Amino acid sequence: MNLEIVGPDSVARLGIPLDDNSSYLRGCARGPARVREVMASGSMNLCSEDGTEVGTDRRFVDAGDVELAGGAASMSAVEAAVDGLLGRGARVLSVGGDHSVTYPIVRAHARRHPGLCLLHFDAHPDLYDDFEGNRFSHASPFARIMEEGQVSRLVQVGIRTLNTHQREQAARFGVEMIQMKDWHPGLSFAFDGPVYLTFDLDALDPAFAPGVSHHEPGGLSVRDVLSALSRSTFALVGADVVELNPTRDPVGSTAAVAAKLATELAARLLKP
Repeated sequence: MNLEIVGPDSVARLGIPLDDNSSYLRGCARGPARVREVMASGSMNLCSEDGTEVGTDRRFVDAGDVELAGGAASMSAVEAAVDGLLGRGARVLSVGGDHSVTYPIVRAHARRHPGLCLLHFDAHPDLYDDFEGNRFSHASPFARIMEEGQVSRLVQVGIRTLNTHQREQAARFGVEMIQMKDWHPGLSFAFDGPVYLTFDLDALDPAFAPGVSHHEPGGLSVRDVLSALSRSTFALVGADVVELNPTRDPVGSTAAVAAKLATELAARLLKP
């Protein structure tokens, strides 16, 4: 990780090449490198839809990847890396990696942003108390976040795999949920406090993002997401894009979607 290029007004892209906590398939550890490759390839000009020239803005910097040792130590390493960037006054845009990385990222943000709210796009609630014996599983980060009281509000969007256990967990933690069956055009999001946004690419229908480990048909379109975010005026303080699995993305369409979302989120983070 490179801290020297990160200033107090920076938006720092941080790669987290972790898939130790993935179930079913591995491959998400390759996600950060693939997104970085696409964003630097010249296939897109990194201009957001509101006209922000992300690619030429000197405040948008690449902080490199977190060095990971494996196991619980990786959670500590991610938290320390994000905390170090926040300590320099930067805003952090993380690229994963599996969704387990959001737990330590949010811990770092919550210390600096009292009343932090969490906006979570996903096909899955990821609220298991543990999954297959792993409390740090990518199926469990929001259980850890909520049981520790790291955020004041959790809003989940695009959910379409809500089983009995996770329904009980959602009720236990007071999670607000917009299931995919209840999605409709015109939705927007409002929050009273600072917002951290976490985006699991499998929130999107596999037609738009096949390069994920867990295909769940019936999801959002890219335009659904961009339109909803453009209608929402909350104060974004950090974000991540996770669960890109390049081994399931043979023509790179999902990597392009991840890069597009990263560009749009970076533009939002660059605004005062």
